[in-house]
This record gives sequence, C-alpha cells and structure tokens, in this order.
Amino acid sequence: MKQEVQRNYLEINSIQDLKKVDKPDGDYSLNLLEPINFQLNKFFYKNIGKKHKWIDRLVWSETQWIDYVSSSKVETFIFKYKDNLVGFFELIFHKENKEVEIAYFGLLEEFQNRKLGSYLLSEAIKISFINKVNRVWLHTCSLDHENALNNYISRGMKIFKTETLII
Repeated sequence: MKQEVQRNYLEINSIQDLKKVDKPDGDYSLNLLEPINFQLNKFFYKNIGKKHKWIDRLVWSETQWIDYVSSSKVETFIFKYKDNLVGFFELIFHKENKEVEIAYFGLLEEFQNRKLGSYLLSEAIKISFINKVNRVWLHTCSLDHENALNNYISRGMKIFKTETLII
C-alpha cells in the first residue's frame, strides 16, 4: 500500500535564534554516550522508530552499526530519568560545511507528551552550536510524532525545504 508522506527540512542558523527550554524538574540527566555503545543507538532507533516507520537501519549488520557510531563525525547523547532511559539524539558533524545535522531524535513512548522533547531539542541545538557551526539542521516527516514539527518550529528552527514522497 502506497502512502503520501510530507518531509520538511528545518534549520537554525544562530544560537541567538534558539528558544531555550529549562531542564525539567526532577532527576533528569543528559550525557554524551561514552564509551560508544551501538546497542543503545539500535535500541532507541527500534523502539522510538517503530511507530514512525524508521526502517532504513533495521537491515544494518552489527558491523554497520559499530562503524556508524564509531565515526568521529557522530555523537550520541542519552537522556535519562534517574537510571531509566528516556530518549536520545544523534548529531552528525559536517565540519567541512560548518554545520551539524540532528540525525535522529526522540523519546521513548512512556515519556512522550510531557514537554521533555522541547527540552531535549533545545539541548541538542545548544550542544551543536558549541562547536562553532553556522547551521544546525534536521528533517522530519508526517510519520513522526504529531508534535515533532511544532517542537522544531517552537525552538526557532525554520523550514527551508519541503517535499512529498510516496512510500
């Protein structure tokens, strides 16, 4: 069965444009995943992505996962509440273009709709700009969480390209 999907590409070009969100009350933490652990990336990809048809990486071998997370261009940040996994984001650094791509971003279902995604996105953008880049970008589509596009726009990102896909 074919389905029409709207994909939006968004960007933010200055930390001054970021509409920050304060850290939520409680024992939340956000940390760079060190040492790398492809199993955590894979866990988040599968569990967050299952409702949003994230399928590209489902066919990846263990070696492909390891190669990806081992790249010097990729950083993964893990969001927790106490010892519980909450969400993650992956940043891909494109140093040659002085930009960062937020490749994957999301919260596990039991932590959604609590405004945690707004904080997590704010932090992803803030961390990206620490690297003295000119642009942070991502893409989202109509299959993603219903609040995704509004969250990106509310943080100060602007749509720079839209396309319609048939999948």
